[in-house]
Amino acid sequence: MNSLTGLYSAATALRNTLFDRGILKSRRLRRPVISVGNLSVGGSGKTPFVIAIGELLKTRGIKFDVLSRGYGRETRGVLLVDPKGEASEFGDEPLLIARRLGVPVVVGENRYDAGRVAEEKFESQLHILDDGFQHRSLARDFDIVLLSQSDLDDDLLPSGRLREPLSSLQRADAIAVQDNPAKEFSNKLTIKAGGAQGKFIWRMERDFAAPEAPREPIVFCGIARPQQFFAHVRGAGLIPAAELTFGDHHRYTRADVERLMKMRDKHSAGGFLTTEKDAINLGSWRDRLQPLAVASLNLRLDRPDDIIDAILARIANRKPQS
Repeated sequence: MNSLTGLYSAATALRNTLFDRGILKSRRLRRPVISVGNLSVGGSGKTPFVIAIGELLKTRGIKFDVLSRGYGRETRGVLLVDPKGEASEFGDEPLLIARRLGVPVVVGENRYDAGRVAEEKFESQLHILDDGFQHRSLARDFDIVLLSQSDLDDDLLPSGRLREPLSSLQRADAIAVQDNPAKEFSNKLTIKAGGAQGKFIWRMERDFAAPEAPREPIVFCGIARPQQFFAHVRGAGLIPAAELTFGDHHRYTRADVERLMKMRDKHSAGGFLTTEKDAINLGSWRDRLQPLAVASLNLRLDRPDDIIDAILARIANRKPQS
């Protein structure tokens, strides 16, 4: 462990201790909060998971809203996401959630303030807190943490990608893992994260689709783990003419679009293929990249009815607002 990682570890441990002992306070909203988060920086599938949980709640007729920080937006304060708006106003992921779920999505640096606004405006029965595991200033009634196999062997920032140590899983109510992990994964989880015992362990699988993808496309993205996207593309039987990576949450410019078009001409590509998040960040430049296919990534949860039943049973016993 290098010195910076040691300092980060000490600061993280102190902050969690202050919350655990009640020195730092968590404020509680009137309606229950389901938090979806992770331990690592980016790329764990939080947005698809929020969408998956939201779709399951909708099948039960449960009204809900989504609270999000709105990472990458150029605005400040609490705002209701307009599905027809721009990523610069609300952030790319909240905009994607609003478009996919068709429910109120409220962004704000302070998620408690965002929740208060949501409770004033909407008749939601509960809130989904997006990327909320580290946002401990807002009390939650059910904590879901997404965990990948790589998290089990990773280090804390800045040496690795972990925002918190594996021991923080003790705070979770449920741990969601991808693609039916092997027995050694479960054993390692038990050994390295002692707090995993007694938690719900939920399994999920990724469904990748790239409808109407052009022949040998230029495949590009600006997401946290681009190699995962490229692997999905090749796994779907598509042969990229070229692959291009931008930074996570990249907001595309004229120069980016011209670069992509030059690549298409150079490689005689049949068109372009990108992610839903990138399609949002293209904004009006999207019309210049034709034909453009937008790939979707959906999460399929194992035993979905049991998952929703477990959440609803837990929040039925929530503490009253103080």
